[in-house]
Amino acid sequence: MPRTESVRESYDRNAQRYDQYAALEKEVCSRLLDRVTFRRTEPVTVLDLGCGTGTGTAALKKEFRKAQVIAVDLSRGMLSEAGRQSRLRHPLRRVNADIGSLPFSHHTADLIFSSLAVPWLSDPRPFFEEIRRVLKPGGMFLFSMFGPGSLVQLRAAALRGLGEEAASMFPDVLEVGDWLTAAGFREPVMDVDLLTLNYPDLDALSLEIETTGSALLIENWTKVKNSLEAIRACWETIDGGRPYPLTFEVLYGVAFGAPEGQPRRTADGEIAAISVDSLLKSRNLSYD
Repeated sequence: MPRTESVRESYDRNAQRYDQYAALEKEVCSRLLDRVTFRRTEPVTVLDLGCGTGTGTAALKKEFRKAQVIAVDLSRGMLSEAGRQSRLRHPLRRVNADIGSLPFSHHTADLIFSSLAVPWLSDPRPFFEEIRRVLKPGGMFLFSMFGPGSLVQLRAAALRGLGEEAASMFPDVLEVGDWLTAAGFREPVMDVDLLTLNYPDLDALSLEIETTGSALLIENWTKVKNSLEAIRACWETIDGGRPYPLTFEVLYGVAFGAPEGQPRRTADGEIAAISVDSLLKSRNLSYD
C-alpha cells in the first residue's frame, strides 16, 4: 500500500484537474449517497472522510441543511477545491487530517460518510475501530471501497507482458464484514457493484488512474507505465482489441454505532470501554 506522504503529494498535485477524470469516483459517491435514506435519525454532525474535491460533502450539506457537515482530507489541495463547494449561508467546515487518526472526540458524529478513501490506508482495520470511537451509539457509518475484482484486466495483461502481478489484492466482502463485526458495529450490511470503464487507448487509461490516485494502488506502477507497449499486445490478446476495459469491484458498507460498553474483538480477547460520563450518569453522580 502507498505511503501516506505519497498519497498526499499525489492528490495535492492533481487536485485542480481531479474532477475532469473522476467519473468512476463520482458515480460511486452518488450510489453511496443513495444509501443515506437508511438512516434512523436526523444527524446533527456529519463527517465526510477522504472528501476529495467535496462532491459528496456538498450533497450531504444539501440533504442535511441544519447539520454541521465537516469535510476531512489528507490533502490540502483537495480541501481547497472542496472549499469551492461552500456557500455563505451553508458553509462547510474543512479539516486537514489523516482519516486513520481523527482529531475528534469520542461519540462526535451522527453520520460518517467515506467514499473510496479506505483503499489508500495501509491497514483498514484500525480505521474501522477509529470510526467506532468517533461515531455516536446508533449513528450511521456509510463507506465504499475497492474489492478483489478491481483492475483485473490490467493485472492480467501485466502478468502476461511483464511476468508479474500489477496490482495489490483488495479485501473481499466477507473479510470487510468481519472487520466491522470485530470493531463492534451493529447490523453491518455489505453489497457489491462491478463497474467497467472503457478507454480508447492505454495512454488515456494511464492518465486517468494517475490523476485519480488509483495508480498508487498498483504494485510497480512505474515499471508498468514504462511497459505499455508490451502490456498493450497482451491486452489485445485477452480482450480482442479496443476499447480497453478496466473493471472495478466496489464494496458498499452500512453499519451502526454500538451502544456504549458493547465489546469489540481484539487479539487479546474482547474489550469493552465505558466513558466516565456514562458511569456517573448510571450512578447518578456528578463532579463537584
